[in-house]
Amino acid sequence: MTESSLESAKNQQTQSEAPKKWLRPAAITGIVIASFYGSVCAGLWFGQTRLVFSPEKELTTTPAKFNAKYEDVLIPVKKADGSSENIHGWWLPNAKQDQISNLSDRKVILYLHGKGKNISANAKHANRLMRMGFSVLVIDYRGYGRSEGDFPSESSVYADAQTAWEYLIEKGYKPNQIMIYGHSLGGAIAIDLALKYPNALGIIVDASFTSMTDMAQLDLKYRIFPIDLLIHQRFDSISKVRSLAVPVLYIHGTADELVPPIMSQRLYEATPTRKQIVFIPNGGHNNNAATNEPLYLNSISSFFNL
Repeated sequence: MTESSLESAKNQQTQSEAPKKWLRPAAITGIVIASFYGSVCAGLWFGQTRLVFSPEKELTTTPAKFNAKYEDVLIPVKKADGSSENIHGWWLPNAKQDQISNLSDRKVILYLHGKGKNISANAKHANRLMRMGFSVLVIDYRGYGRSEGDFPSESSVYADAQTAWEYLIEKGYKPNQIMIYGHSLGGAIAIDLALKYPNALGIIVDASFTSMTDMAQLDLKYRIFPIDLLIHQRFDSISKVRSLAVPVLYIHGTADELVPPIMSQRLYEATPTRKQIVFIPNGGHNNNAATNEPLYLNSISSFFNL
């Protein structure tokens, strides 16, 4: 081989190796990005309940702070293995309700709170609803407050709500005497429970959302991920309300920065049964009743003909 041909071969080899040198960093970067993306997806899947639920164990107050009489109740929830775990709650009896001799004329609210803290954050509002003329049972899901059990999940909070319903039935209440109240995440739980008991008195859905998928899509950082495939704590209320048979009162604050009011509007529009939606001017996510108590309470009284 001549000197010129050797030089030509070297040049060709150098030219062919050049792209490879550039490809190596790009390939490594691609692998790193893919690995990170996969890790985040795995984290969203396996750590999802930690994003959905924010339970606290310590009770910081009781209904007594608001001059309400109450009783501590423990309700056993049966598990698949035959054992049971207790959910803790408060029973707030309404004095006027207790004076009604005919039990069938009494009314009770099953109060299902949102994702955060525990029933102590709901003591004031539970008392407010009791003063309307209802007796009230407010419960902590397993994993919250003094309730037993592991960290909550969508299936476990549904089971806890159903167990609380059955507790009221055992106390002598009929389904058409039980009003289901749910705030935020509790609204999704209330909708699920009402599907199972279409002869309930009705449900009040306060500041709730259409689905967990829709909530995740509000956060820009989640939009690059296949959210609909990753979410298993679905709380798909927008699908469920289409099959509701009970009267539904939706309440939402116009200044809610956590759950957009349009979500209650969408739930309302998808609901086929007797319904009403009330927007509380300047109401936030957790203070609708406090923002305009007359409008809040009168909406409940008038819609349900109390």
